[in-house]
Amino acid sequence: MAILFQARFPYYREFHSTYDLHCLMGWNDDRTALFWTLIEEYGLVWRLLLAVMLTALCWRILKYALYNWHTWSLPKLTGFFQQIVIAGVMLITIVAFAVFVRFGGSFTYANGVSWLSAAVTNNEFLNECILDDVQAMYRVREFAENMRAGKLEGVDASRIREFARSINGYPGESEDIRPYLEWEAQGARLPRPRHIFVIIGESWAQWPMLEKYEKLHVADGIKGLMAEPNSYSTRSFLPNGEGTAVGIVGIITGLSAVNVDAQYQPRSYDAPYLTSMAPQLERLGYQVDFWYGGISSWDNMNRFTVAQGFHHFYGYPDYGAPRQNAWGTTDGYLFDALSKHLAEEPPTVHVIMTVSNHPPYNLDLNKEGFDFAQTREAVAALDSVEDVESLTVELGHYWYMDKVVSDFVHRTMEEYPDSLFIITGDHAARTSPGTRPTTFEYQSVPFVLYGQGVQPQIMSPNAVGGHTSITATLIELIAPKGFHYCSLSESMTRNPKAAFSSSTWITENAIGTLNGNKTESIPGNSATDTENSRDKVDEVLYKIRTLSWWLMEKGTSFE
Repeated sequence: MAILFQARFPYYREFHSTYDLHCLMGWNDDRTALFWTLIEEYGLVWRLLLAVMLTALCWRILKYALYNWHTWSLPKLTGFFQQIVIAGVMLITIVAFAVFVRFGGSFTYANGVSWLSAAVTNNEFLNECILDDVQAMYRVREFAENMRAGKLEGVDASRIREFARSINGYPGESEDIRPYLEWEAQGARLPRPRHIFVIIGESWAQWPMLEKYEKLHVADGIKGLMAEPNSYSTRSFLPNGEGTAVGIVGIITGLSAVNVDAQYQPRSYDAPYLTSMAPQLERLGYQVDFWYGGISSWDNMNRFTVAQGFHHFYGYPDYGAPRQNAWGTTDGYLFDALSKHLAEEPPTVHVIMTVSNHPPYNLDLNKEGFDFAQTREAVAALDSVEDVESLTVELGHYWYMDKVVSDFVHRTMEEYPDSLFIITGDHAARTSPGTRPTTFEYQSVPFVLYGQGVQPQIMSPNAVGGHTSITATLIELIAPKGFHYCSLSESMTRNPKAAFSSSTWITENAIGTLNGNKTESIPGNSATDTENSRDKVDEVLYKIRTLSWWLMEKGTSFE
């Protein structure tokens, strides 16, 4: 209990929650890298020692109390019947008290303060304080059990045929899901690019790009790309979830986050999913490769991507980069290796996952040219910042990623002007501008389209999308009219009404949480129609989540 108590402080600072689904993600993560990150960034050693000292102190206090404080003597019981009655009463009393405490001030789970009933205030922080550590771990266990059983919000297997029919309006009848997920491309909007780059920035949150944070100057690279004439961007964009793996899986497979780890599903290794990116882009004549700044075996990603149709997976040992921290090399080495590789390749789609903007934050930022003084001053001026120095260091790593990516984009465009770039983030939920971020600040990631033929008018200025719509959008931009592809999510070129992640929804003008009624305007857009916005979300959430779960657990047949 003392260990859990110590761990909840850095855990809440990182995820704005007591123990939740991130525990399951961490269990399947690179445990060696995670261990060293906990030591270097989150004080595992001193927190563990503090927990031991706290336990020893409590033990000493209890021992002193038992030996030195006045206690009532038990009556001398001579009769057997008296002994049985007194012992029975004491046993019942102790058990009843334990049950009362265990269920949080009640004798039943339904009326106690469990993880389901802890949210009794309007403040998320207070609700998480009410929830004790054991109940939070019960929450993790129940999440895991529900994942295996398919008992998830938005998953209704009994309506699978109904949901399939509603995806694209297929008029026929089939026992196979494929026809219901098949779309016909409307015709290319861009000249055919030779190289396509889907860049997934580690923890690339969208909030540093907002006008209110411009004095930070940590997102100048991507903001510069967004301002160029051959660029398009929208703020109405969400990741697939709140973890790196779930974000990558959403982009690779086109399947929504349903709390099932696709990279550990046996079905994922039988054949690519109908909606997967690589086989569909291969039919357009592209090789599809994955580049990662970490080790290839991380979270089973090398095996998973190849099983899903990727031609190659490159981790930092594969291109001879030096190891810089527990997770891998720096973004600079990653993009330099990719640049050297381009001349040898046929037309290729490169999916790239960066690593530098991640704990432990140990880059030599002074050597890279980061202006600590300017950013520290801007951070100190923000509201509700708990630790100015730590946030400055974190934003320095954000700045480094932003600089490396934008430099790579400009350098590549000079050498290969027929290139196309899609820039987004794996998730946002890690670095926040203070202790009380808005939903948009905590959850949204960028979507930037940049390259040959791109114009700001290529899509609606507030086109709505998420990770699972990237493949469909890319195909609609470059595929000839009549090309058939499979997707659960509608292409952003078709103006979908809403998108969602594991915890959040978004429309063209509003963003909110799936649990509860928290809703706010997207920055720069004053219109918020709460009721209609949530109705738009519910139209797509149930069918996409149900079909995603079905494809992972059951396959392509309705039987």
